[in-house]
Amino acid sequence: MALTDTSIKGLKAASKPTKHSDAGGLHILVNPTGSKLWRLAYRHDGKQKLLAFGAYPAVSLAEARRKRDDAKALLAKGTDPAHNLKMEKIARQASNALTFSLIADEFLAKCRKEGKAEPTLVKKRWLLDLAAPDIGNRPIMDISATEILVPLRRIEAKGNYETARRVRSTIGQVFRYAIATARTEYDPTFGLKGALTAPIVTHRAAITTAKAFGGLLRSIWYYEGNPETRIALQLMAILYPRPGELRQAEWSEFDLAKRVWTIPAIRMKMRREHKKPLPLPAVALLRQLQKLTGDCRFAFPAIHTRLRTMSENTMNSALRRMGFSKAEATSHGFRASASSLLNESGLWAPDAIEAELAHMGADEVRKAYHRALYWDERVKMAEWWANELQELQRTSI
Repeated sequence: MALTDTSIKGLKAASKPTKHSDAGGLHILVNPTGSKLWRLAYRHDGKQKLLAFGAYPAVSLAEARRKRDDAKALLAKGTDPAHNLKMEKIARQASNALTFSLIADEFLAKCRKEGKAEPTLVKKRWLLDLAAPDIGNRPIMDISATEILVPLRRIEAKGNYETARRVRSTIGQVFRYAIATARTEYDPTFGLKGALTAPIVTHRAAITTAKAFGGLLRSIWYYEGNPETRIALQLMAILYPRPGELRQAEWSEFDLAKRVWTIPAIRMKMRREHKKPLPLPAVALLRQLQKLTGDCRFAFPAIHTRLRTMSENTMNSALRRMGFSKAEATSHGFRASASSLLNESGLWAPDAIEAELAHMGADEVRKAYHRALYWDERVKMAEWWANELQELQRTSI
């Protein structure tokens, strides 16, 4: 006779385990302790087997019957339901082991192998660590957009809107890596693009008029602070690289005889080696610098230790001491100053200027070709620009 909830509740424990059948091999085993356990007796490949479904009443009669029917369906396909259950458990355990932090570590290791700069890797790790307390130990397959929004809202609550956007973007990179390596199926950050507060865009301050730029140059050339910092700012004006490219420069990169600075791909924004012509004034400054730091690996070591490079704040702090606010001048602003004044001169091809700035447009192959094609013009432009800086210092008073 088929079981009912009433009949199951009325089952009493005996001195030995007793079995009470429902239908289709499903039965409930009542132990002497009083526990009532669901079991399914079945045959597979000629062997008698037993499958456990859990304890009553945690597993109800209706649920036990559903589990029995599911097992029968597998048997009809020739699949052992006990083996299938074991495989599901293994897959679940494997999925639970694939946490977001584990995949994030793999992603960062991949970035390192691809030659991403150490400061970039440190920044990515910092951004991911901001979300780690909320999603780090969660299986990546189970993480929802709602869960990711929790750390993002916490960051936004502090007014750090740009950081929140960067955290979302970096988390998305980890999810896309997980998709590519078959550890998850979708990127939940995609739906969060419109959920975050957009930060107000502020451009890096730069002086782009000749007279004002001449005033900045005079302040730099007569700077009485640390001589290495003065030379760094002078070279920023003459060569206008990205500040990090200059701060982290090593003496091995400079060929003063051939007047070429080769910046390795690992430090370039676009991960491509970049050669810059060195005009005579730049070579003269580098020879001065060699007397100060030539025995060091780095051209611009930190003030307190030669094992690290100059701080990213050093040049900006010097500009502040000269009286230029962060709204007026920054070390990165020399790039905008040079770009504006070189283009305004009308003497140089725009592509040559872009090549010297190491800008890469949509057509990267064309830009890479132009970097080589415009080398001779860039050499002439570098000498003209260095001389123009001296002229601006004299005529803009």
